[in-house]
Amino acid sequence: MPAGYELAKRIDRSTVVEAGGARFGDGGFSLIGGPCSIEGADQMERVATAVRDAGGAMLRGGAYKPRTSPYDFQGLGDRALPLIADAAEHAGLPTVVEALAESQVPLLQTYVDMIQIGARNMQNVPLLRAAARTGMPILLKRGPAATLDELLCAAEYVLLEGNERVVLCERGIRGFDSNTRNVLDLGGALRLKELSHLPVIVDPSHASGRRSLIEPLTLAAAAAGLDGAVVEMHPEPDRSRSDAPQAIDCATFARIAAGVRSITGALRGEASRCFSVL
Repeated sequence: MPAGYELAKRIDRSTVVEAGGARFGDGGFSLIGGPCSIEGADQMERVATAVRDAGGAMLRGGAYKPRTSPYDFQGLGDRALPLIADAAEHAGLPTVVEALAESQVPLLQTYVDMIQIGARNMQNVPLLRAAARTGMPILLKRGPAATLDELLCAAEYVLLEGNERVVLCERGIRGFDSNTRNVLDLGGALRLKELSHLPVIVDPSHASGRRSLIEPLTLAAAAAGLDGAVVEMHPEPDRSRSDAPQAIDCATFARIAAGVRSITGALRGEASRCFSVL
């Protein structure tokens, strides 16, 4: 075992992380849904209602957008936070929003239930420490060229601040084939469950970059026994100001949620039958 993540390494129990009522690591599969970018109040109300009605666990949305091109939409910034907070309150859902800088952490602490550290900032140590010191749950995404050990070392910075509320996210690693945006490392995500006691979820939207692949990838993660997925959705996907090709509509999110319930229910039933035989 590498010495870089003594606190994150596998122990005799699995950590359950709770974020405003959403639970990760308790044997279920928690679905997080919401738009890549928060664009307005109506959009967020429609998405929040759809996530709630489908049985989703948490509402996501981007306020501060780290875009590859400086000419792309960068998000509404601070103005976005009341919009997601109001929509989530009406729907009765907890929220997760990404922080790009230490200066954003105090305001996020006021408005959201979970702070995301995105793939581009996975090794931003000052940001990891600042987010950790809030005591809030942290959703930590794997960088596109990061090894599993590097991801766990990044989690270790959070744990060293006394905050064990970390959820790891496999969001796709860089490959060589342009048919998908990235490569969903499902085997790597399962290996993380062996290496660490922390919950592990997937991001099929960024991993694939194609809305047609999000449903089967999410269901595969549920069947594999992972802890959840974060999915980009929009009331009108083609009109999304960010990452439109990988945004699904509300009906598709509902279908995915139903599929996840079917799979997890079947897995629980199979486990019960095994125990009854024993």
